[in-house]
Amino acid sequence: MSNASDVLVERLLAWGVDTIFGLPGDGINGVFEALRKQQERIRFIHVRHEEAAAFMACAYAKFTGRLGVCIATSGPGGIHLLNGLYDAKMDHAPVLAITGMQHSDLVGTFTQQDVALDKLFIDVAVYNERIMSGAHMESVADLAIRSALSSRGVAHITIPVDVQVQEIKKGRSERNPIHHTSAIPAYFDQVPAQIELEHAADILNRGKKIAILAGQGALHATQELEELAETLGAPIVKALLGKAAVPDDSPYTTGGIGLLGTEPSQDALEGCDTLLMAGTSFPYIEFLPEPGSVKCVQIDIDPQRISLRHPADVGLVGDTKNTIRALLPLLEKHGKGFLDKAQKAKAEWQKLMEERGTRADKPMKPQVVGWELGKRIPSNAIVTSDSGTITTWWARYVPALRGQKHSCSGNLATMACGLPYAIAAAVAYPDRPVCCIIGDGGLSMLLGELITVAAYKLNIKIVVIKNNTLGQIKWEQMVFLGNPEYACDLYPADFVTIARGAGIESIRIEDPAACGAQLESIVGRPGPVLIEAVVDQFTPPMPAKIKASQALKLAEALVRGEPNRMKIALTNAHDTVRELI
Repeated sequence: MSNASDVLVERLLAWGVDTIFGLPGDGINGVFEALRKQQERIRFIHVRHEEAAAFMACAYAKFTGRLGVCIATSGPGGIHLLNGLYDAKMDHAPVLAITGMQHSDLVGTFTQQDVALDKLFIDVAVYNERIMSGAHMESVADLAIRSALSSRGVAHITIPVDVQVQEIKKGRSERNPIHHTSAIPAYFDQVPAQIELEHAADILNRGKKIAILAGQGALHATQELEELAETLGAPIVKALLGKAAVPDDSPYTTGGIGLLGTEPSQDALEGCDTLLMAGTSFPYIEFLPEPGSVKCVQIDIDPQRISLRHPADVGLVGDTKNTIRALLPLLEKHGKGFLDKAQKAKAEWQKLMEERGTRADKPMKPQVVGWELGKRIPSNAIVTSDSGTITTWWARYVPALRGQKHSCSGNLATMACGLPYAIAAAVAYPDRPVCCIIGDGGLSMLLGELITVAAYKLNIKIVVIKNNTLGQIKWEQMVFLGNPEYACDLYPADFVTIARGAGIESIRIEDPAACGAQLESIVGRPGPVLIEAVVDQFTPPMPAKIKASQALKLAEALVRGEPNRMKIALTNAHDTVRELI
């Protein structure tokens, strides 16, 4: 007779799940026994920390479009999942989290690991339920999975230990017959109403200087975005999660926007009279046109997101790709003056990036690593980035090529996601090379996942840009607050030796003159390799356009006793400080 755990695994299989990330434990062992019996059909990826499992489930969902699944034991195991699950929530990745609980007759009695995980997960989950009996499992599992997929969010099932092995016929009510739910997916090609499309077309046809802001919701609409840009004569500006929406060598894009973006992108948004937002609710409002200063058309699959960041004159609720296809026949051909101006500015920006990316200074500039790496990552690669100054070097210096996938923790912007993301990508696409771009701070947080990489012999190149500091935090303390840096230094760990101890080949890069050749020697090599690139910690990741207030805050921090003020002043004499003055 099947028990609740057997039914759970059967429902996972019915929905097409073939991969689960997590750790076993006595609070979830009933489910693990069911997984053991189906191990030929569902592979279990054994991680070293549950937080990493949740990151992997999130990234798996992002890169495949399928349900990501993670599993953890009761109490601390489930608690550890939360950061990765919030990453999934905030970036709209469909994830199912499965956790255990203590025996149902001990819940609420201060027993060991007595944590009410269903209560703890209330905020992170779109669907969140405690399994009450074996008979309860089938319908709840189906509904949890359907909710995660349809809402593009986190669903959570928590199962008491005794319920995990309870037979499914026990305690079944007459309103809960077996197999009254199913795993049949429900698809819809949502397209806005014709009247709304016509209204949007009228606004766009009247526009003279149109800019397109594309985000994560447009990743599958590359061709449509380029056709739209050609028709409207509009530059495509990319939010960070939309980095791969169009390749960076496309004649239509000016690159990213925001603190990590490009000057031509900012110029395009500042100079446009009409803004088309496609699959994005870009959170940094200060980089968008002033409310009321431009006409705005917004495309988003979620009606809740319409007019969230900028007042839309028309909100087109639907899939970005299908909506643009429906909109294109209604649009008039525009001239290319605004686009040509943006592309000339992009060419000048690229010259600046090349100048900074080919510097011969020692210590090596972090831009050199990004520039040399970007020229060598294969066109079929999947690229992941961690959070911090590292995100700037990835966003600006590592181009997205046609056919590549790129991602990071977008709205949560959490550290430590980069390596778990890369593991998930390598598991999902074993025939594609994966490149993880990460800082020493982010790698240190989930360092144990190097062992996961080694254990599964994953084809990941882990590029650790090591500056022995929490760089983003340091520069935020100085540039945004005017305070001297404090508590940002990191102990200079030897990641080359650590990686070798985990069974991963590793090299160190310190000389900018040799950086390209050293990367060339390992990027195409099969299997895992860690590259420790030692860089100058005094190179700031400044925004494309530096405000006078930011310059003043930096100067204030130096005057107020910044411990490295002389090194910062000297390092930046030929870089950012010169631009500020």
